[in-house]
Amino acid sequence: MPPSLHFQLSDLARADKIVGMSDPNFSRPGAVDLSTLASKTTAATTAVKGGSYVTDVTEAGFQQLLGLSMQYPVIVEFHSAKDMTGQAVGQALTDVVNAADGRFMLARVDIDAEPRLAQALGIAAVPTVVALIGGQLAPLFQGTRERSEIAAMLDQVAQVAVANGITGRAQPIGSATTDQGQEPQADPRFDKADAALAAGDYAQAVAEFDALLAATPGDPEVIAGRAQAALLARSVGVDGAAVVRAAAERPDDLAAQLDAADLEIIQGANEAAFDRLLGLAAEVAPEEKETIRLRLLELFEIVGRTAPEVLKARRRLSTVLF
Repeated sequence: MPPSLHFQLSDLARADKIVGMSDPNFSRPGAVDLSTLASKTTAATTAVKGGSYVTDVTEAGFQQLLGLSMQYPVIVEFHSAKDMTGQAVGQALTDVVNAADGRFMLARVDIDAEPRLAQALGIAAVPTVVALIGGQLAPLFQGTRERSEIAAMLDQVAQVAVANGITGRAQPIGSATTDQGQEPQADPRFDKADAALAAGDYAQAVAEFDALLAATPGDPEVIAGRAQAALLARSVGVDGAAVVRAAAERPDDLAAQLDAADLEIIQGANEAAFDRLLGLAAEVAPEEKETIRLRLLELFEIVGRTAPEVLKARRRLSTVLF
């Protein structure tokens, strides 16, 4: 029997908190840290649909999806065989995801077979569809939708992923190799780091990226990958409410402000995170200023070097430092 899931339902994105995604950099107030879903059980057996990008997943296998979402978006559909009206949604999701040729993976959860997982995530009705993007859960919709609406929504998911530096491609389920003559989608240099991310071992992923940086200093892909893995490592088990409270109560506490900036980046409030740290940098001693500079450089990599808010923050950072 798998171990109990140790978290509060109030800490998770509930099905009734459906958020809009009209902005590629939308703030996800319902986004949650899924690291508490880690299980000591081995990955669950999945029902493979030959050659497609669709798989069935159980509670024990759910943690793996978190790591995969660091490489490409994972769409999760909670469904029930008892719900006849939801079958059209499942078929539409399957068609759209397969047509996207690896931009997404679709993971289907049967709530009748996995009631604990559905309860833990606050799934009150089916179908409910969420997205995993960069290790975070964002509710998409509940109930039925037309195929065109689903396709448009997944296009927005793809935009969010790209805006956050997540540009990988899923491999067809059950396919160990690419098509003949096709270039492999994944860079083999990142195999160890990707495996650590998929296993939820973010500290090991950081170590693997550090090893790559030692071999290829200044590699932008490695730097960005390390920054994302480091953010995940810092966010495991973090109590978001406690972070917000500590930052408000101790505005001059560097550690509290760094934690708050991490949380804001996870929620998509990039400018707020940058403003928080840049404002503090103007007031602190030189050694603390250097700590802030290094953290900001990491966060810039996560958001994207060419993002407007990053370019603006870089200019302001130069002013603060010099």
